[in-house]
Amino acid sequence: MFPIRDHNPSRRPALITYALIAVNVAVFLAVLPSYGDERALLPIYAEFSLIPARISAGDGFYTFFTSMFMHGGLLHLLGNMLFLWIFGDNLEDEFGHLRYLGFYLLCGLAAGLAQYLAAPFARVPMVGASGAIAGVMGGYLLLFPRARVDVLFIFIIFFKVIPLPAWVMLGVWFAFQLLGGVEADLEAGGVAYLAHLGGFVAGVALSLPVWRRLGGRGFWRRSRGRPPHPQARYRFTETSVPAVRRRR
Repeated sequence: MFPIRDHNPSRRPALITYALIAVNVAVFLAVLPSYGDERALLPIYAEFSLIPARISAGDGFYTFFTSMFMHGGLLHLLGNMLFLWIFGDNLEDEFGHLRYLGFYLLCGLAAGLAQYLAAPFARVPMVGASGAIAGVMGGYLLLFPRARVDVLFIFIIFFKVIPLPAWVMLGVWFAFQLLGGVEADLEAGGVAYLAHLGGFVAGVALSLPVWRRLGGRGFWRRSRGRPPHPQARYRFTETSVPAVRRRR
């Protein structure tokens, strides 16, 4: 289940969102030559990734921030940047550029703290922007719960794009993180589910002042949970590839 776009166009260029994507890509490209060479990669992870045991020893507090701009591979990067591209521009619209940047960094910090507090002596490094982006998703859920999101469902050989309300798509995502967090072995590594949960909850909490400024429940009643501006409409055009009939 992958979101591919929403029907919630931003009203102005999302400069901070674009800049965050650019920084994440730039960091990945800078580290890329070290992938496949463990001797070159391990010192980079040791210095800049978030390692809970290192924090507990009183060192590397800056890695709460540096780790959120690192990624473990190309698919990890592309998945995170897709979510940021879809949901980040609308929050930046409502927050303003600088407040949105502060919001993003605070969500990333909350995500790192959640993972650290769950296993403060783990030696598995944590990298990725997904905790901060989970915060963006939490803020989006609060402000635009019924915005339409086109979701690509893939089941073996079945592919279909289905438009869903944001609260359904994000609610299902949150439920998967919750289940994953219950089952996760924090000492063994893997997906940082608790970081996702911590970032998401922080995103909802940090978005409350903006929600109240917009009118709180009155904003929901006026907009019915949808974007307070016309939604984008997408049309699928016919392909130029000719259909081939099956021979009998």
